[in-house]
Amino acid sequence: MKPIQSPALARLVTRFFVQLSILAIAPGVANAHGGEDHSEDKKPPAQAVKGNAAKAAPGTTTGMEASQRLSDGSLFVPKSLQRALGILTTAVEPGTFPRVLEMPARVMADPNSGGRVQVTQSGTIEAGPRGLAMIGQQVKKGQVLAMLTPALDTASRADRQATIAELDAQAAVLERRLARLIQLEGSVPRKDIEQTRIELEGLSARRKAVASALGGRIPLVAPVSGVVASSHVVIGQVVEAKDVLFEIIHPQRLTVEALAFEILPAGLGRASARLDGADSHLINLSFIGAGHSLREQALPVMFRIQPDASGIMPPVAIGQTLKVLAETQDRQAGIAVPVSALVRNSSNELIVWVHERAERFVPQRVKTAPLDAQRVLVLNGLEGKERVVVQGAQSLVQVR
Repeated sequence: MKPIQSPALARLVTRFFVQLSILAIAPGVANAHGGEDHSEDKKPPAQAVKGNAAKAAPGTTTGMEASQRLSDGSLFVPKSLQRALGILTTAVEPGTFPRVLEMPARVMADPNSGGRVQVTQSGTIEAGPRGLAMIGQQVKKGQVLAMLTPALDTASRADRQATIAELDAQAAVLERRLARLIQLEGSVPRKDIEQTRIELEGLSARRKAVASALGGRIPLVAPVSGVVASSHVVIGQVVEAKDVLFEIIHPQRLTVEALAFEILPAGLGRASARLDGADSHLINLSFIGAGHSLREQALPVMFRIQPDASGIMPPVAIGQTLKVLAETQDRQAGIAVPVSALVRNSSNELIVWVHERAERFVPQRVKTAPLDAQRVLVLNGLEGKERVVVQGAQSLVQVR
């Protein structure tokens, strides 16, 4: 083959062979971007990424799930967070329920089984044979709880001492007279001897009474059997007449006095009470009767506290305030929900949380009426068939 003489043609042939060499090694050169990060090459197409993002819940981040309040006021709460917060829901149904009267009340002792220990005169408290009675101590009727030493001023003490001296003198005269009559027994009428002996016994009794009032101690005894509910004495305390020293109750016989600020119906049915701050604790009550005269513009209504199924009385104290809920014969329509389902939003409106979807909760404003110690009646705001949050509702209010 003859060498190419034309320089231009030689350059053209050289360029042709160079291009062929580049094409031969092009695949290896395309995959060899040394030092560059190719992690982005593993990402799915943009369309697939967009579709997965549409399925992802709002408020979630990579490796962590978080709740979120949406623009319409509803909440997105992941299932894992629901379990952590202890969220429980229940389905509600509409129905017809009794109209209920709600009345403020307080716990009282049964007047037939309780009592008070008061003093009729001033004096100083001293311990009894078994010491002073303590709060919570079981006592029996007639048991000495304390002793009272009457207090006397100087004039009264001097007067009583003079009376004792006079009685001692009269008793001495009668003793001598009785001794002489006994020596002359048989010659004097027996009636004179008996009369003198009776007069002497009367003087002795009078002296004993005056002496006990002067320096003796008066026992303070329990009027009934029961438990000491309150004690207001210490040894050496000076008390005045009519002071209440002890209160004794029968722990199994307690009553509740409620105040009705509206006209009572012909009869009241089942009644219950709810402790303030302990809505879940139910106290069963039985209706005793209602008064016929107003007290502070309200009618007093009496109930008796009933023990539970195991015979245990509820943990209440004398003077404790309650809310009594008594059923009437009137009926009203609504939806019963537990008291724990009711919460207040930032506007102080009463709401319940409706579990609309698996991870979505919607606040619903409601109007309620009392039903019993554990439930309320929703009059409007719910239609029925909803699932309402009955545990953890307060935690949902905190979601921002």
